[in-house]
Amino acid sequence: MDIVQFLNGTEGKNIIEGISAQTGINAHETSSVIQSAGPALMGLLKNNASNPQGAMGLLGALKEHDGSVLDNIVGFLQGDASQDGNAILGHIMGDKRNEIQTAISKDSGVSLASVQKILPLLAPIIMGFLGKQSKNNNVSTGGGLGDLLGGLLGGGGQQRSGNALGDILGGVLGGGNSGKKSGDGLLGGLKDMLGGKK
Repeated sequence: MDIVQFLNGTEGKNIIEGISAQTGINAHETSSVIQSAGPALMGLLKNNASNPQGAMGLLGALKEHDGSVLDNIVGFLQGDASQDGNAILGHIMGDKRNEIQTAISKDSGVSLASVQKILPLLAPIIMGFLGKQSKNNNVSTGGGLGDLLGGLLGGGGQQRSGNALGDILGGVLGGGNSGKKSGDGLLGGLKDMLGGKK
């Protein structure tokens, strides 16, 4: 199961409902942000795991994010999920956080203020998804984690073109692709950018 399949499945519906209820943002806008931001966050995590130090740090973090959050997504979101989420976003986005959030806003067609409310709630769930997949696949090395993240990015075929987000992630990740290549949309652009980065 890749990130798009996960977000389009039963858990995805629970995530949309839970985040919408917590933020007061309607389900349609919440869904648009999640569909844009989920693969973007996964791409940023893969970028973090592209060097040994980053990979080991992420493996350590996944011990705390073991996927248990997925067992009760709505209950988790009713707690103080945003504090953990903000810490995750700060780590994987660094000083590009505002730039990336603005790109997600443009890609999803949802206001920046709404994106800033949604992302801290989404980030721990994405980490939980990665943690569960990591545990299920007995991932214990940086190389294994990189391979897993590549698989979780899935194939192309994202509904939106994702050009705005592809452009900004291309700059952040050091790639030149904007997501316009081969019509694969955002996920295709992410895979192109990340595939060329060692």
